[in-house]
Amino acid sequence: MSLGSRFRDVAHRLQSLNLLYSVYEQRVLAELDRDALPSHVAVLADGNRRWARMNAPDRPLVVGYQAGADKLIEFVGWCSELGIEVVTLWVLSTDNLCRSAEDEVAPLLEVIQAMVDDLAAAGDYRVQIVGDPQLLPEAMATRLAAAEAATANNPGCHVNVAIAYGGRQELRDAVRSLLASEAAKGTDLNDLAKSLEIDHIAEHLYTAGQPDPDLIIRTSGEQRMSGFLIWQSAHSEFYFCEALWPDFRKVDFVRALRSYAQRERRYGR
Repeated sequence: MSLGSRFRDVAHRLQSLNLLYSVYEQRVLAELDRDALPSHVAVLADGNRRWARMNAPDRPLVVGYQAGADKLIEFVGWCSELGIEVVTLWVLSTDNLCRSAEDEVAPLLEVIQAMVDDLAAAGDYRVQIVGDPQLLPEAMATRLAAAEAATANNPGCHVNVAIAYGGRQELRDAVRSLLASEAAKGTDLNDLAKSLEIDHIAEHLYTAGQPDPDLIIRTSGEQRMSGFLIWQSAHSEFYFCEALWPDFRKVDFVRALRSYAQRERRYGR
């Protein structure tokens, strides 16, 4: 068989495989109880660097970051199509930001900024940045805030983009904000200690006022939360997928939704 014939054979097989996945995806979607879908989906989009090393070993890691960002935008579109109200995307942790070399972080920040700009430009999403903007370059923090402001009144899916985010840092910042708020009111510390309730802390989280995530997805085979949404995930359902994030397909998402819909949520009862 000639080289051209082999290429055509491979292309034909891939086309047939994609068709089968599409048919399967539509079948599972048709079987889903739309009333049982999550209102808030969060994702740890893990595996971008491993994907780059496997698929583009001679190119810089930013290739993987860009592939991951493209998939995140696609993922938000899938959620929007299904009427999912809130999506949270964890794109950069405080640990990654502090431990990674500058020559690796800078290209990643550029990819993240472009992704946020694209989400804001879509006109369908309300973009909110969750994390500590003080850890980011000032110019980037300013642009991210502008994207938030520009999309604040959009009617579509609410998209949280977790940048410079750490779960412990969020709890620290919530407590700091709570104490500062009460101090401004003149509240005595002893009185606050006696009256403090769970909801008082929740009101100062980065995601204050939003529903907690119903479903949290992590890709790349890792089965840990790494501090993601520590407070908000108390009653979340988890779904772990072996695929590296850039390889995460809509059919994988549909499977996650099917798994979620089949579970009985007990909320600790």
